[in-house]
Amino acid sequence: MERNKFSLFIIIFLFIGSELFSQLVPSEVENIPFLVTFGPECPTSWGDDDFSQTFFFLIPKDFNGLVYLRVFDPDVGGEIDEINGFWNTTTNFSVYGGKGAWSDPDAQEVNPRGNYRSGNLLSSRTFGAESQFDQNWFTFGPFNPAEGEFSEQFNGRIFKVIAEGMTGDDGNLFRYFLSTNPTHNIPIEGSNIFSYEYTFRMHDDPLQVSHIYPYLDDKVISLQLSLFEWDNDGIVRIISPEKLRSPEAVSGDDEWKIIEIPLDSSERNTSIDIQFHKSRTTTVRNNNVVVNLRNQYGELLPFFVIPIGGVPRYKYSIGVRPRRN
Repeated sequence: MERNKFSLFIIIFLFIGSELFSQLVPSEVENIPFLVTFGPECPTSWGDDDFSQTFFFLIPKDFNGLVYLRVFDPDVGGEIDEINGFWNTTTNFSVYGGKGAWSDPDAQEVNPRGNYRSGNLLSSRTFGAESQFDQNWFTFGPFNPAEGEFSEQFNGRIFKVIAEGMTGDDGNLFRYFLSTNPTHNIPIEGSNIFSYEYTFRMHDDPLQVSHIYPYLDDKVISLQLSLFEWDNDGIVRIISPEKLRSPEAVSGDDEWKIIEIPLDSSERNTSIDIQFHKSRTTTVRNNNVVVNLRNQYGELLPFFVIPIGGVPRYKYSIGVRPRRN
């Protein structure tokens, strides 16, 4: 079935109206420490179900400058990454543009199958344990926005970046930034970044709450949230401007948990906040989690680094009763 389409007017209005212009991935409002991709020889119980993840970088149609895709700590070794015995892992980062880079159905799926590397390969590099890149930025580009795939749905051009474990069994923890400068992180106003599945590292601090922000159009009636390898590390809450849901059951070790979420009509045409609250009674360190979201037709919904329309806030209502004498 055809994927949900956003109104062009809504996309333009909400992107311009947003006050959040940072293109850091994960973003400040998501409060996620790092993305993580493991080598293919690692057991999935370490928190990566398929050793590959894809992000899409959206450039506004009217932006004509050069763009750079920067990766923080792309190597596999050092202080940030997760060792599994000894360092033996390589990770490939590849940038794609052109026809089909985003629009090919396989590119938007959560598993690296079929034609998921669709489009034109613009740049690629494989990193191992290379100390010069430890806690430093590596820059892909420059790229002309015209090299991306134009999307009428998003009124802009889209680049795809795939991070995939090629060898070994260690975890590569990293971040992205979409920049106008090759050596500094300078955001592109009006741009955004999205993915159909996150594989990320949770905080160790139980007081820290992480977030993801899917946008629900007027066709979404219900949601199916899939969560992998949560390790029973707390609870998940789903918050919209109209409703704050009770804590949901979550997955254990090396297993998927599917949470069904019915929606009210008032919760459409808005972003929602899916919150990840760690347990305050048990200690789970280095918890890596995989999450994706589908609508009632089984179609994947994108998570936006910059929530469309801003961070959703629940509208608390306070009941007032007349005082009795």
